[in-house]
Parts: sequence; C-alpha cells; structure tokens
Amino acid sequence: MRIKSLFLVTSSVLATMSAIAADHAETLDMDAAKQTATTVCAACHGADGNSVISVNPKLAGQSAAYLYKQLSEFKSGKRANAVMSLQVKDLTDGQMKALAAYYAEQTANLAKAKTEGKGSLGEKIYRAGIVETKVPACAACHGATGEGIPNRFPRVSAQHKDYTLQQLKNFRSGARENGPMMQTIAKKMTDAEMAAVADYMQGLR
Repeated sequence: MRIKSLFLVTSSVLATMSAIAADHAETLDMDAAKQTATTVCAACHGADGNSVISVNPKLAGQSAAYLYKQLSEFKSGKRANAVMSLQVKDLTDGQMKALAAYYAEQTANLAKAKTEGKGSLGEKIYRAGIVETKVPACAACHGATGEGIPNRFPRVSAQHKDYTLQQLKNFRSGARENGPMMQTIAKKMTDAEMAAVADYMQGLR
C-alpha cells in the first residue's frame, strides 16, 4: 500500500509539473510568421530566406537562436541598421521568435566561391587563421562546413560574399558593435584577407 501511495503521489507531482510547464510554454504563431516572411521580408531576404540580393543576408537554415538575437538587437538599437530597426520596431517578442523559427526551418541554397577554392588564402584563413596577426581559425567557432554552433555562433556556409565582407568591415570600423569577439578579430584583418575568407565561406558546404 505504501509503495502504491508513493507511486500515486509521484505521478500526481509529475502531472502537476507537466501542466505548469504547458501553461508557461510559448506557442509560436508559425502561420503568421510565414505570412510576414513571404510578404514584408521577402523583398530583401526572399520568401524562404534565400536572398538573391548579395548585400542582403541569406536567413534560411540559420540558427533560430542567432536570428532571434539579431532581431532583438535591431529592435533595442544594440545592432544599428536603419532599415531593420524600422522593420522590427512593432514586432512582439513572440513574433520575433516565430520569424526566427520559420527561417531556421528553411533550407539554404548552396553557392560557390568565385575564386577562393581549395588551397586558397580564404581556405587557409578559415581553417588555420592568420598566425602572424593572431587571427584565429574561423572554423573554430563556425565549424568545418560553416554550419556554426547553434545558440552561440551563426551559420556562414553559403552566405553571400558581399554581405559577409561588409559585416567584417563593419565590425572593424565599429559600425557593428554587437559582436565584441568579431570586432577584435576584424581589426587584425586587411581588406584582401576579408574578401578572401568571405568568398571561401560563400562556397562552403
């Protein structure tokens, strides 16, 4: 009887905990997120997050945590961008999370490097860094195939070279301040080194 009573109490506690968790779980409106993505966001990023404009980032397949962080920081002003700040100013926290989740579920279109293939300067920087100026290997944080580490570092595989290059320059100049580690790294890189690794990452897969 005592064992049975303990089982009943334990089951009751677990059921209560599950109910509480369910009450606090956030339900994301993915239908609304898709509508926003395919209308408002599509002009710059493509309906499925595969932007065809090289200065606008591909969002498809990007980590939801990273995308949510960027949207939040556009809204707070921590990441400065006049266009994006205007786009997100009226979005709720739940809407930003849903948008991030929508793009994370999409499949990124692969691309090719224009010049920086196997054995190139871009590959050397990505995989081994730059010893002379103590630039670490990009692969250490973004992975061997550029998939990134979800919740920590973004996917860079197949990203547009023009977008990546501009972000590296923004980190270096201080125009983009929401990535202290990247600011430190970019300050040690030349334009040629940035262009090489940006092109290499465009072809990563």
